[in-house]
Amino acid sequence: MTVSSDRNQFQPCVRCGAPVPLQTALCERCNPLGLAQPSASQAHGTVFLGIGAAVLLLASLAGSASRGVGPFTATMTAGSSVPGGLAVTISVSNTGATAGSATCQVTTTKIGSAGLSEIISTPRIEPGATTQVERELKQFGSDPIPLVITCGN
Repeated sequence: MTVSSDRNQFQPCVRCGAPVPLQTALCERCNPLGLAQPSASQAHGTVFLGIGAAVLLLASLAGSASRGVGPFTATMTAGSSVPGGLAVTISVSNTGATAGSATCQVTTTKIGSAGLSEIISTPRIEPGATTQVERELKQFGSDPIPLVITCGN
């Protein structure tokens, strides 16, 4: 019978780097009282809890930062044909209590063009204010078609 090769393998002490057997984490000098070694599940559990706490903190900060922004209402002029697309003027109003930018999606109801969309971002809009944005939409071609706009925050 042969002696296990694990007994002859070493790893560095987690504190000072001195060689210690694979089953231990700290050397005699760093753990003179022979206290129980930290287990892998303790270390991984601590990291998991730290990541979970960070995610919850970031989610609450994001929620409080966007509170009161929007909703946004939008209207759009009919598209006029220009080389390479349709020119439209979009009027976006912030009906919320906090200033913010709107992200609007332009889609079409025309059969055969369903699924086409274009995203438009507005500059910062103060509460109760309205801004106009002029854009050239390239996704829908240059023939005027019915367009629909929806905005979020």
